[in-house]
Amino acid sequence: MDTKRKLLGEERRLQLLQILQSSDRPITGSELSKQANVSRQVIVSDITLLKARNEPIIATSQGYLYMHTANKTQNYERTVACHHEPSRTEEELNLLVDIGVTVKNVSIEHPIYGDLTASIMVSSRKDVQQFLTKMSETNASYLLELTDGIHLHTLSASSEELLDEAEAVLKKANILVE
Repeated sequence: MDTKRKLLGEERRLQLLQILQSSDRPITGSELSKQANVSRQVIVSDITLLKARNEPIIATSQGYLYMHTANKTQNYERTVACHHEPSRTEEELNLLVDIGVTVKNVSIEHPIYGDLTASIMVSSRKDVQQFLTKMSETNASYLLELTDGIHLHTLSASSEELLDEAEAVLKKANILVE
């Protein structure tokens, strides 16, 4: 039996916030639930409450990530339009991370629901593999499947030149929509 003290309410949310703020990598809900000695569902509720307080927490395929303001000011961002079959997702993501670009999210314009955006936050081949494994294990569909392959990515990089290179690489691979 676990003798670790269960953290309650606001005390637990403050601890979760401190854990996320001090981490430079995403942390899964399961990891957070073990640290707080509560269920994963309690963590999901706590994260929702923290987000409602405008804490910059995002859910990625690798776990929860606190978006530090300093990180945002150092990076340049650009949204690019892409078109490809689901089978080319790994190629597309690897092309981008290989040149030092982070793929923050994917967005589509759904005819009923409007704009749908999902966080990806991949910046290495390892991240790409984790994302693809999770997609496969959960038998989830890619958002681009709802729009015949057309989708947007928000890209983040340390310079405009890297973003220009990202567009050039996608264009060469016939993925970029101009």
